[in-house]
Order: sequence, then structure tokens, then C-alpha cells
Amino acid sequence: MSTVTAMTLPEQFKDLERFGDWILPTERERSAKRLGSQYSDIEEIYNALLPRLDEMLSHLNGFPLNDLPEEEGRLLLLAIALAEVAPAVEFFGQPEVIGGFDPTRFTIHQ
Repeated sequence: MSTVTAMTLPEQFKDLERFGDWILPTERERSAKRLGSQYSDIEEIYNALLPRLDEMLSHLNGFPLNDLPEEEGRLLLLAIALAEVAPAVEFFGQPEVIGGFDPTRFTIHQ
């Protein structure tokens, strides 16, 4: 998957392009986006993506993970964004993790 440049998605997901600012390539960027967002924006993306998740994953299953076309790569990152915001909606009711560690303290080593 190449670097994200345009925010277009596969044709049947064009309506989700309004969430293009959530299409971020790293966990650190997605976490920062969640923490810097209004809770109402987090609920909006959650409510838009959750009902479409099965459709998104079914579409992505038609492609090899290590060689996704660019539009499908962006769709995958959008699905991962849902995984980032879901705990905020389902458990915490706010962008931050209640009683959690400061996320900036975590360092990811690859």
C-alpha cells in the first residue's frame, strides 16, 4: 500500500469520503486524531462506519492484503479508524481512555 495522497474510496463507499481526515497510516496519528476530536465527531464517524463494516471487510477480502490498490488501502485505514474510535463510544463516552495511561508515553518499535 502506498502513501495516502488522495482521499478517494472505492465507488460503493464514496459517501464515506467525508471522513477522509480519519484515513491515517499510523496508530499514533489515529490516536492523536481521536484525542484531538470533539466527541460528537467521534460519534459521527462511529455511527457512519459501524453499520458498513461488514460490507467494507467483504469488499477488502477480495484483495491481497500485502498488495491492496490505493482506494482499498484507504478503505482499510478507514476501517482501522473505526477500531480506534469504537472504545471511546462503547466504553468511555469521551475521546480519552478513563483511568488510562497518557498515550504519548507509548513508543512503538518495529
